[in-house]
Amino acid sequence: MTDGEQGPELATSQGVVGPRAGDADRESVAERLRVAAGEGRIDLTELAERLDRAYDAKTYAELDVLVADLPQERPSGSSAGTDPETLVLKTRLGNIKQGGRWTVPRRIIAECKMLSIVIDFTEAACAHREVILEASCGTGGIQLIVPQGWAVRIDAASTNTAHISNKATAPADPTAPTLTVVGHPRAGYIKIKQPRRSR
Repeated sequence: MTDGEQGPELATSQGVVGPRAGDADRESVAERLRVAAGEGRIDLTELAERLDRAYDAKTYAELDVLVADLPQERPSGSSAGTDPETLVLKTRLGNIKQGGRWTVPRRIIAECKMLSIVIDFTEAACAHREVILEASCGTGGIQLIVPQGWAVRIDAASTNTAHISNKATAPADPTAPTLTVVGHPRAGYIKIKQPRRSR
């Protein structure tokens, strides 16, 4: 570099780059977008587009524009602002397994970076005809186990669908729930399967 050619600021086609955002900043904006989608403020297609832009954002300015038209959110250490009909599963220090007897809400958010999440619906009680599951992972994995008879649909808003494997292909029962998966795997994977039939 020749003296005087370049200072400490990096330039782009849009001008000087602002302060750099970190992973925590990107995750915070992604959570605000998911809450907004759950409240009906943005649809699933727009959610997917904004999530992609959020995870690719390098600066605070790029993140700010994604939530500029949404209500201001008070910082919180929990998912207290999330709809009560939403189950949020996020890996922190260890893997997560949601299984056994539990009640399935209308909406589930599953997020992991390097760890894994297993959601087993086989013994769960579900009173809803459709359950929406938003799943995103970095290098980790998310596995979904659904009962025989459930229908599974990969939503068109999903990204990187080559990393989404749906082996829950048994005939669907029209009276059983439909699980709609909005998947956003990056380097990791999302796998969907059904338990083997007992002999």
